[in-house]
Amino acid sequence: MAVKAILGRKIGMTQIFDEDGELIPVSVIDVSPNAVLQVKTKEHDGYDAVQLGIGDKREVLSNKPEKGHAKKAHTQPRRFVKEIRDLDLGDVEFGTKELTVKVDQFNAGDIVDVTGTTKGHGFQGNIKKDNQSRGPETHGSRYHRIPGSMGAIINRVFPGKKLPGRMGNHTVTMQNLVVAKIDAERNLILIKGSVPGANKSFVTVKNAVKAVAK
Repeated sequence: MAVKAILGRKIGMTQIFDEDGELIPVSVIDVSPNAVLQVKTKEHDGYDAVQLGIGDKREVLSNKPEKGHAKKAHTQPRRFVKEIRDLDLGDVEFGTKELTVKVDQFNAGDIVDVTGTTKGHGFQGNIKKDNQSRGPETHGSRYHRIPGSMGAIINRVFPGKKLPGRMGNHTVTMQNLVVAKIDAERNLILIKGSVPGANKSFVTVKNAVKAVAK
């Protein structure tokens, strides 16, 4: 199966009406043309992949290796760079001119996976982070919002123990989302439902690995 993928930036959510007049909540993703920064081959690198980049990066924030890497692709350094395995670019030759990947490879009704970084909520306790219950608040109880027993006393904590810690800010993939609409003129892709991440965060849209017809 040919891999279709593109990098984008989440704008927010809105609503559209389908042909039957049904109201559909959609996430709007700005998928401006992605620059092809590098093409890896099985003969040279051991595997086939294409490195895509989106979002202009100011020159003052770009170091010499980034500038040299982008110069080989006849483009500029990018803010968000991802490598997509087995992405088919067709019969174009890399290195002769700037290459881009556009949203017209997708169509309304396609099943896609969207990967992004979830919103961070800082350092949180068990009750908020892991949905645990508190202890009694009265009758002399001194067990209120603490984590509870650590288990067996062997001078260490067992792996997987739910303790206070960082909440959110994880890389998450939402699978089997439906493309509701493609706006090629404005470089927008509208996906039914929600996608991971805050507004203005970068996401990766790929055709679904375990596609389920909807």
